[in-house]
Amino acid sequence: MSAVVGAFVALVSVAVLGYVVGLLGVLRAQDELVLSRLAFYVATPALLFATVARADLHSIFSAVLVTNVISLFVVQVVFVVVAALIWRRTRSQTTIGVLASSYVNAGNLGVPVAAYVLGDGALVAPIVLFQLLVMAPVAFAVLDGDRQGSGRRVSLRTVLARPLRNPLTVASLLGLLVASLDVQLPSVVMRPIDLLAAAAVPVGLIAYGLSLSGGTRDSITLRRDVVLAVLLKTALQPVIAYVVARWVLDLHGTALLAPTLLAALPSAQNVYVYAVHYRASRTLARSAVLLSTLLSIPVMTAITGLLA
Repeated sequence: MSAVVGAFVALVSVAVLGYVVGLLGVLRAQDELVLSRLAFYVATPALLFATVARADLHSIFSAVLVTNVISLFVVQVVFVVVAALIWRRTRSQTTIGVLASSYVNAGNLGVPVAAYVLGDGALVAPIVLFQLLVMAPVAFAVLDGDRQGSGRRVSLRTVLARPLRNPLTVASLLGLLVASLDVQLPSVVMRPIDLLAAAAVPVGLIAYGLSLSGGTRDSITLRRDVVLAVLLKTALQPVIAYVVARWVLDLHGTALLAPTLLAALPSAQNVYVYAVHYRASRTLARSAVLLSTLLSIPVMTAITGLLA
């Protein structure tokens, strides 16, 4: 359980640093956009390429992936029904909300949690790959087609082609190609990529903390979209994962703990980076990331204590 708390402390510390440098005037609140673009166009693509290129593709089809896909599908359907059909949110607003309620922090938080709590960091690989290769491209297609909530219609060909111009999707696909061909890229190629990849998480977190330093009234909100996304993420998703793992797949012990614990991971800070890039529901993304992170600490600690 201490590993879970330690991983959260590391994340929060870097975000607090971004908040402090914003308060001190070292960086301006407006620099948030610059850092977010740096993360979106440079650092995060490098991280995705390095992660996918080194992944064991045989581990994709696992119990962790099955439970993750089913649980996220359920929470996504619930959010879409409530937000789009009942509350009449735009496609962009709904898409960011869907990501906030189901896109877990599998990279920088999931890896240490899997390694130190479950004893195998590779357990999180299926979730990382699924989010990068399926969830993110689909979300980008919707956000590109409905940029800034304009609602304008675009052709199917344009929608399908746009993800291929997105640096995150391209980096993921290139990494998948390298992994599928089992190619060992020389260190002279991978070292600069790894160097850039190492900046993805801290830059994204600093940008997030910096966004809170402006003191605007809508920095964090508890409006119903946020509450719905956070409840789905921190409560319903791990419950669904547990039900599927326990009573559908008949898993026990660590095999049951792994999918349940990983489903309880909070919303990834990448959701906020995407919201900034597409200028859609930034307050929703910012609030959901912060609140789900805070609530996930006791939730994941309880899950570990009950199932370990």
